[in-house]
Amino acid sequence: MKKIIMMALCLYMASAANAQQPMTAPTTPPVDQNAGKFKFEQETHDFGTVPEGPLAEYDFEFKNVGNKPITISDAHGSCGCTVPTWPHTPVLPGTSSKIHVAYTTNGRQGMINKDVIINSDAQQNPMRLHITGTVTPKPAEPVTPAK
Repeated sequence: MKKIIMMALCLYMASAANAQQPMTAPTTPPVDQNAGKFKFEQETHDFGTVPEGPLAEYDFEFKNVGNKPITISDAHGSCGCTVPTWPHTPVLPGTSSKIHVAYTTNGRQGMINKDVIINSDAQQNPMRLHITGTVTPKPAEPVTPAK
């Protein structure tokens, strides 16, 4: 019986000692200061007021102002209505490229407030772009009376 009590006491003390260890926050890897660096002409685009139906499209133009090429591994919208297209080859230092964003307005009346997230090996990873605007409803089609 003494052995069981001693064993339980040792387990309790060991677990109490572990519980007092300070929690460490996950560390983020340091940013490579020589890595590629996005410099966008603008990071937010306001479509203004657009009609429901056609795609609302915009090209976010950028330049790599870093010392290494930028390779974009993925870009995605905050929902399925926002679809980005990005360069699939490295963007060399000193060169420019663009992220094309298409927003589906059909069936989406009201405010536009969406993000595009770009994952890459650039210093700003992830990079976030933003689109805003307002979609006006399609004009009501006249109803013809039944004969």
